Amino acid sequence: MKLQNPVLLGIVGGAHGIKGEVRVQSFTDDPEDLGAYGPLSATDGRRFTVASARRQKNVVVVRFKEIADRNAAEALNGTELFVERDVLPAPEESDEFYVEDLVGLAVETIAGEAVGTVVAVHDFGAGDVIEIQPKSGTSVMIPFSEAAVPEIDAEAGLMRVEPVAAGLVDAEPEEGEDGAAGPGAP
Repeated sequence: MKLQNPVLLGIVGGAHGIKGEVRVQSFTDDPEDLGAYGPLSATDGRRFTVASARRQKNVVVVRFKEIADRNAAEALNGTELFVERDVLPAPEESDEFYVEDLVGLAVETIAGEAVGTVVAVHDFGAGDVIEIQPKSGTSVMIPFSEAAVPEIDAEAGLMRVEPVAAGLVDAEPEEGEDGAAGPGAP
């Protein structure tokens, strides 16, 4: 069964031990809640039911009811695990949202100048990065921080960015910074 509005909850990283357990990078608020929203679906239609999950360093070690041995667990390496969006709870705070809700938002500067559209949110390990596709040219990546992205209005379909903090423009050089002598210089 193909999901209509899938949300990525985790990615299988590899087998763990000989009994069919796998290491999973979980994107849930509490990593051990990976199975709290029902069976997980892979893009090829396979479904997996979490029998147990426990934290181990920066991953969750998961045993799926459908996986009985290490060979089957090894075959899952790289498998993305999804649930249907409507099984997830609605964000509780006005400044909370799901990362998937950001994709498709229009992006403009805090001054109202159009920048482009959010096409992806990446996690390369040092914090989330927003990928924005301008109307023309190649996409740009900006840090997903409060300084760079001071406002998100998912209901209005809009993200506002601070161009200097986002790295879209260079900061204005302070007097004397551009090689010119400042006041009191010899």
